[in-house]
Amino acid sequence: MSGDILTARDGAVATVTLSNPGKRNALTVAMWRELARVFDALSAEDDLRCVVLRGAGTEAFAAGADIAEFATERNTVEQGKTYHRELVYGALRAVGECRHPTVAMIHGACAGGGRELACQCDLRLAGRGARFGVPINRLGFAIAWEELAAQLPQIGRAAALEILVEGRMWDAQEAYDKGLLTRLVDDDALAAETAATVGRICDGAPLVARWHKQFIRRLTPKPEPLTAAERDANFDYFNTEDYRIGYDAFIHKRKPRFAGR
Repeated sequence: MSGDILTARDGAVATVTLSNPGKRNALTVAMWRELARVFDALSAEDDLRCVVLRGAGTEAFAAGADIAEFATERNTVEQGKTYHRELVYGALRAVGECRHPTVAMIHGACAGGGRELACQCDLRLAGRGARFGVPINRLGFAIAWEELAAQLPQIGRAAALEILVEGRMWDAQEAYDKGLLTRLVDDDALAAETAATVGRICDGAPLVARWHKQFIRRLTPKPEPLTAAERDANFDYFNTEDYRIGYDAFIHKRKPRFAGR
């Protein structure tokens, strides 16, 4: 079964579920596109007070992008630009700029693009069994400028370097200690804590919540604009041997032996 974005409404609360059975909710091209559409639509609804983002089941929030699609949907520089600048960043932007308070409810694996999505939510609640990371260094490709810029304000320079350069997966306690999570609870208490958090948000004035989001976004420092050459160089990895080595090793479930070229 292909992946899907499921939306449920309970009064003033919307729950958006990442669902890709059998693939730990890995995000397909269609899911990235639909996620942006759904969050843009929810943001426009005046009677909403909170949006919860979660993965289907309890095995994973989202294990990242569906790498099986890379051979057809993200195999050239031009495809890579479209995939990251339009699809992935389009979804991150829609979640991050949602007018209403957003809460990520995190069970299990939260990796790659899944972790990036969670970072765009205002609050991140996780069960103790959750795991976090962006091990793309083992695939031989670099994070896109737009994706990195979207998460740096939430995670900071030190954590970003450790996540991307080392490529290690973190347990939930370490993620919490390093500031990636708002709250950490036992796995079987996550649903109740999320509901309680949503309840507190909904008890507050909705216009004030929206204003606070605007104020904080306005006061968050932004870097100088990137040059066209810098933006294009972001995708030079498509022309490297290491990218092909990493992708082939992932597909065939073996350790890559990178050549450095």
